[in-house]
Amino acid sequence: MSSSGILALLIVCFCTSGRLWATATQMWPDLMKKSREGGLDAIETYVFWNAHEPARRQYDFSGNLDLVRFLKSIQDEGLYAVLRIGPYVCAEWNYGGFPVWLHNMPGIRMRTDNDVFKNEMQNFTTLIVDMVKRENLFASQGGPVILAQIENEYGYVMSAYGEEGKAYMNWCANMAQSLDIGVPWLMCQQDDAPEPMISTCNGWYCDQYQPRRSNIPKMWTENWTGWFKNWGGKDPHRTAEDLAFAVARFYQLGGTFQNYYMYHGGTNFGRSAGGPYITTSYDYDAPLDEYGNLNQPKWGHLKQLHDLLHSMEDILTTGNVSSVDLGDDSLWGTIYSNEGGSSCFLANVDQGSDKTINFQGINHTVPAWSVSILPDCLNVSYNTAKVSTQTSVMVKKANVAEDEPISRKWSWRPEMDDKAILLGKGDVTVNQILDQKEAANDLSDYLFYMTSVNLKEDDPVWSYNMTLRVKSSGQILHAFVNGELIGSQWSKNGGESFVFEQNVKLNHKKNTISLLSATVGFRNSGANFDLAPSGITGPVELIGYHGDDEVVVKDLSSQKWSYKIGLEGLNQELYSSQSLKWQEDSFPVNRTLTWYKTVFKAPLGTDPVVVDLLGMGKGLAWVNGNSIGRYWPSFIAEGDCNLEPCDYRDSYDSNKCLSNCGHPTQRWYHVPRSFLNDNGDNTLVLFEEFGGNPSSVNFQTIAIGSACISAEENRKIELSCQGRPISAFKFASFGNPQGACGSFVKGYCEGSKDALSVVEKVSFYFILLFFATC
Repeated sequence: MSSSGILALLIVCFCTSGRLWATATQMWPDLMKKSREGGLDAIETYVFWNAHEPARRQYDFSGNLDLVRFLKSIQDEGLYAVLRIGPYVCAEWNYGGFPVWLHNMPGIRMRTDNDVFKNEMQNFTTLIVDMVKRENLFASQGGPVILAQIENEYGYVMSAYGEEGKAYMNWCANMAQSLDIGVPWLMCQQDDAPEPMISTCNGWYCDQYQPRRSNIPKMWTENWTGWFKNWGGKDPHRTAEDLAFAVARFYQLGGTFQNYYMYHGGTNFGRSAGGPYITTSYDYDAPLDEYGNLNQPKWGHLKQLHDLLHSMEDILTTGNVSSVDLGDDSLWGTIYSNEGGSSCFLANVDQGSDKTINFQGINHTVPAWSVSILPDCLNVSYNTAKVSTQTSVMVKKANVAEDEPISRKWSWRPEMDDKAILLGKGDVTVNQILDQKEAANDLSDYLFYMTSVNLKEDDPVWSYNMTLRVKSSGQILHAFVNGELIGSQWSKNGGESFVFEQNVKLNHKKNTISLLSATVGFRNSGANFDLAPSGITGPVELIGYHGDDEVVVKDLSSQKWSYKIGLEGLNQELYSSQSLKWQEDSFPVNRTLTWYKTVFKAPLGTDPVVVDLLGMGKGLAWVNGNSIGRYWPSFIAEGDCNLEPCDYRDSYDSNKCLSNCGHPTQRWYHVPRSFLNDNGDNTLVLFEEFGGNPSSVNFQTIAIGSACISAEENRKIELSCQGRPISAFKFASFGNPQGACGSFVKGYCEGSKDALSVVEKVSFYFILLFFATC
C-alpha cells in the first residue's frame, strides 16, 4: 500500500500558542530562525479571541497582536503556517481564549447548538479569515498558510452536550467550509469530523492513531513535549529520547504531519494564564525554552531526527509500505520502498530489555523503548535512545550593570487608602451575590464585594463570640471588617471551593464588610467550563456562638451588596504613571496590599533577562509599564520527587520525571529585552497582595554555563557554548565513563591516551571555527 498525504513533503512544525505575541517582533524572527534550523517546516499558532476582541465589536490587532505581521514573519523565514482559529483554544489560556463578555450575553450557551454563541463565533472566525485573505496569506493565494483549524478538541467533551453538541460540531464544519479558504480545514481530536474536515490526533503518542476515514492522512496536531505547570506544582520533564521515540514511531507507522506542542512555550504575560492556577512560565520543557535558548539535548536530538526524515521524504510520501514480522510482539519492522530503493524502521517497544534483531542478514541491537532508522535498510543512521548531541547547563549570572540588590532603593504606597472601599461604596449595587465573571467582566483579577450590617443589642446573632463565614469558589479571599483586615485565605488547588471563617468584633451600629476576591485565571477546559463559578459564591454569614450549644446564623447573602472592580492602584495605573507620589521613607515589609517601586539598570549584553522575586508573596509585576505577569514565589511545590535519574523507557505522562519539590513553584520571571531601556533607568513596580520583602529582588541573565556530550566511536560530534568561546575543558574520557553531565567520572575501561590532554591541544582558532558552524 502506498502512503497517502495531502502534502508533497513531510511536515514537522511547532506551535507558538500565541505567547510569542507578548514580546512582539523582537523575539519572533530569532525563534522562527531557530525553529527552521532545528529542521522544522511550519509554525502553528492559535488565534486568541479574547485578545483580539476584548469588548464586543472592538478589535485589537496592533503591536504584539498583529496576526498578519506574525504570519508574514513566518513567510519571510521560508516556513509554512498552520492557523488554528478555534476560536476556542484551551491552551491553558484564560477562559480558553473566550472573551468573558460572551458569558454575559443574554441567552448564550457556549460550544453548543446555540444561535447567540454561533453568531458571535461565526463573526470572529469570518473576521480572521477575511483578514488573512486580504493579505493573500493562504497557500491557495501564494501565502504560507497551508492548513486551518475550526474548534479544538471538541471530541473530548461533545457527549456532555448531547444531540446539540453533535449538531454544533456539524455546524462548525459547514460554517468553516463556506468560508472558501482554498486549503484544508482540521478538526483535532474529532474522530467523527464530517467530510471534508480532517480529523487529527493530540497526545504524547499518536503512532497507533488511525483516522476513521481512509481517504485522509494521518496527522498529529499536538505532540506534547512536556507539560504545563500549576501554582503549587512540580517541574515537568519529558526526555529527548522519549519524545524522539514518539516522533519516529509516528512516521514509521504512516504519519504525514506532526506538530510539537510546544516547540517554544514562552511566557504567560499579563493576565493571560488560565487554569485556574496556571503559572506565568509556560516553558513546557520545549526544545526552545521559555527565553528562546536551545533546550539541549532535546533541540539537537530532534534536529538530527528531522534532518534524517527530510532526507527520506520522497520515499516516505510516495513509497510502498510493508510490515516485517520479527517474531516478537515488542518488535516492529517497517519497510518503505520505491524505484529508488528502500528505507527501514526497526522499533523495540519493550520497556526494559534491549533486543538484537537479525534483519536482512545483519544483526542490529535496538535498545528498549527506541526506534532505529536505516535509510538504506542496511546501516543504522539514528536511534532515538542514543543521544549524540550536547547537553547544555544553563546558569544565571548577576547583573554587573549595578551593585544590586545592595544599591536598590524602594518607594512604596498602600493600596487601601480608598475611603469609598472602607465605607463600602462601589460602582454597582444589587440585592444578591454576583459571580465574579458577571460583575467584573474580566477587567481585573480583583473584585470588592461590600455590604453593611446594623446590629442592635437584641439582635439574635449578637454575641461576644462571633465569626464571619464566607464560601468562595476556591481562589483567593481577603476579608475586611470596618476597614481592618481580619484574614486571608486561598485554595491550594484553584479549582476547589473553600469556606473562610474568622472571628470578628462588631459594633452596635453600622458595620462595613468588604470582601476582596482575587482570581488567578478562569477555567479553560472541560465540558461547560464556562459555567464554573468564580469569586464569592456565598453564602456570606455572621455566626453568633452563645455558650456551648447555641449557634445563631445571620445570612447576609440576599441583602444589598455593592461592587467595585479592580484596585485603586490599578485604576490609577501606578505601574506606569509618573505623576503620582510615592512614599520614600523606610518601606514596610510583610504588609498586605502594598505597592513597591524601584529603578534599575538593564543587565549588560544580549542574554535573556529574569527577575528573581524570592521573598515576595503573591502579586503582579511590571517593567517600564509592561506586565510580566502574576508572581507567586511563596507557593511551594509540594509532594515527593524521585531523585533518581529520569528513565526515558516506558510511556510518559505528566506525573513522570518531576522535580523542584520543596521549592517555589516559580521564582524567576522573564523580562523580555524589548521591555528594557538599554541606556538609562528602568522601573520595576510590584503589587504585593499577601505581604513580602522586596529587599532581595534582583535581575540576572540566563546563558549556557557548561556543556557536555557523549557519542559512540566514529560518530561526529559538535560541542558549543552557543556563540561564546569555550573557556576550559573539565573532563574528557574515551572508554566507558559513568555519571551524568556535570558529574562524570572515568569508568573501568579507558583509552591508552589521556583524553582530556588530547582535547586541550585543539587550537583555539579551530574551536572558534567549530562554533561558527553551529
